[in-house]
Amino acid sequence: MGLAKLSLAMERRVYFILQHLADRRSSRNPRPQHLLTGERGEDAAYFHLRSLGYTVVARRWRADRIKGDLDLVAWDGDTLVVFEVKTRTARDLAAAETQVDLYKQRTLRRMAAAYLRQIPEHHRDRVPIRFDILSVYLLPGGAEFEHFRDAFAYQAELRRFGV
Repeated sequence: MGLAKLSLAMERRVYFILQHLADRRSSRNPRPQHLLTGERGEDAAYFHLRSLGYTVVARRWRADRIKGDLDLVAWDGDTLVVFEVKTRTARDLAAAETQVDLYKQRTLRRMAAAYLRQIPEHHRDRVPIRFDILSVYLLPGGAEFEHFRDAFAYQAELRRFGV
């Protein structure tokens, strides 16, 4: 195992230990289980994507006046990728990725447009953007991932919002 992979593995281990301790301390004011599961899935997705070479630049990014957040935003080479992470603790009849309906896609496009407004205007038009869905299954044997690249179109919708 190379030094970079060892370092990432150590970082992951320390992160999850600290997260476990924080969860134990916050038990006086517990959050709903589905929110904790979603956060655990996003954390697992973050480390999974880093191990694949993605450069994650935002986690749980929020925009003013738009409800929701962008789970993960990362660079894949020169392409900006917006990841919608869907987490489950079992493989049910309905796959996790089926939960990204047209309404959710529209919201993600609007949020991506807001995110892109942070990029200087003269670069904004040259940034290719992609929407991926990453299904995370937190199973007893460990986390499993299903990655759906280019899960839905974006270009026409983004232009409508001024990007």
